[in-house]
This record gives sequence, C-alpha cells and structure tokens, in this order.
Amino acid sequence: LEGELGIEIFARHGKRIKRVTEPGVQVLKSIEIILREVNNLKRIGEQYAAQDSGTLSIATTHTQARYVLPGPVAKLRQSYPKVGVSLHQGSPDQVAKMLLEEVAEIGVATESLLNYPELITLPCYEWQHVLVFPFDHPLAALERITLEDLAPLQLVTYHPSFTGRTRIDQAFALRHLKPNVVLEAIDSDVIKTYVKLGMGVGIVAEMAMQGDHEGNADLVSRPMGALFGHNLARVAFKRGTYLRQFVLRFAELLSDRLSRDLIARAMNGTPDDYTL
Repeated sequence: LEGELGIEIFARHGKRIKRVTEPGVQVLKSIEIILREVNNLKRIGEQYAAQDSGTLSIATTHTQARYVLPGPVAKLRQSYPKVGVSLHQGSPDQVAKMLLEEVAEIGVATESLLNYPELITLPCYEWQHVLVFPFDHPLAALERITLEDLAPLQLVTYHPSFTGRTRIDQAFALRHLKPNVVLEAIDSDVIKTYVKLGMGVGIVAEMAMQGDHEGNADLVSRPMGALFGHNLARVAFKRGTYLRQFVLRFAELLSDRLSRDLIARAMNGTPDDYTL
C-alpha cells in the first residue's frame, strides 16, 4: 500500500514499527470509512435477503435493561418474531464504545453519549431520581425534604459513572454540602436491597420504583426532581451506519418522540437539520 500510494504509512526503526506517520493517520481514517461502508453493504444485503430476521444488538446500562427495555423488546419480538435480541450491558462510556466498535447497532443511556462526535444521539425520554426508605423512617413525616435534611444521612446510590449520579453530586455541591454516601452500586435492585437492610436512604431512578417491580412494596418513594433536576435518556447510533428496518422500529417503540424520518434526517445530516 505504501508503494502504491507513494508515502510512508509507518515510521520504522530497522524492522520495527515505531509509529504511524502523519499521512498514515489520514490513510487510516479513510480505511475506517471503507470498512464501515463494507459493513453497511453487508447490512443492506441482510436487510433485503431477509426482511424480517436477524439479530438486534443493543448496548445499554443496567437500569435501562431492567426497567425500560423489556416492554419495547417484547413488542419488537411480536412484530418481528424471527429477530433475536442481544443485550450488552455496561457503563454509559462502555455503551458508546460498543457502538463505535459496532458490537451494537443501537445504544440507550443517560450520560456520556453526547461526548462522542462519532455518534448520532437523540433525546428519548426524561426521568427524575426518587428517594426510597422504609415506611417508619423519619423522612416519611416530612412534607418537604431538602438537601440539608439529606446531607447528614447515610445515603445509598449509584456509582458516579451511572444513572445520573453527576446531577446528585452537583446539587449538593451547589449548596456547599457533602453527601454521606456509604454505598455505591450500578444496579437499582442492589441499592433497594441495602436500603431494606437499614444501610441508609436510597436514591434511585424513578423507573426502578414504577410499575409492579418486585421488592418495592416495603419502601416509600418520594420524587426528587425539584432537588436533583431531570435527566434525559438518549438513544444513539454510530454516524454513517446503515440501520435495518427492525432497528428503526425498535427506536420508535422506545419513545413516541422518535420516528424513522427523524432518525434518517439525523443520520444523514447535522443536528441543525432535525428537531423534536
């Protein structure tokens, strides 16, 4: 390839490769585009060879996988019974990297996705944090709970890289308070388990307390959007990727804000080309 292009792609010391040269960096960028388009050609072939079958690979966080995705996944399977679903769970940064490495075709997370310009991200839905504690906890008697009420208490909540934790920390910092977080976890059910054991007051995503989720009956939940603000879950795709029909259908099932036309405009243009 170097001989054909007439440039050095690698700087060498003897037989050892030391680094990629400056023109080599540009060559690698073009190669990435070529390989991406090869994958797109494969997807187009799969799309038209088998319109209603294949595997939908989803990258998401534990909270989304446990509380948000079951309904849309079940509905997708009803519409496309020959489509299998592969769930890849991880941190928001890991979700982004799985999309970039084409391990997954669609990603769902609250944080980090906007930090990657190689991804197209679209708002999916808003949610807030809730406090969870036993019925006999002193907080149950308070009509209005403040950050000053929470600061001295032992708190059980998410690891800093998961499920909107940064908003919780920012809210306390703005009031010059330091929360007493005694346990951090990435799973809402783990947090609720330790709250029931008396470890402290929990702060979880509201999805973890909605519906008929097992383990909620012994706990009181109080919405905390007024203290911690609201979070925005986003759906993401790798820029330039060809999306199969059942991928687009799954995105529509995630949120009534999303449509195939909107996603197509986002994938083919710039953020200024589409609105919600």
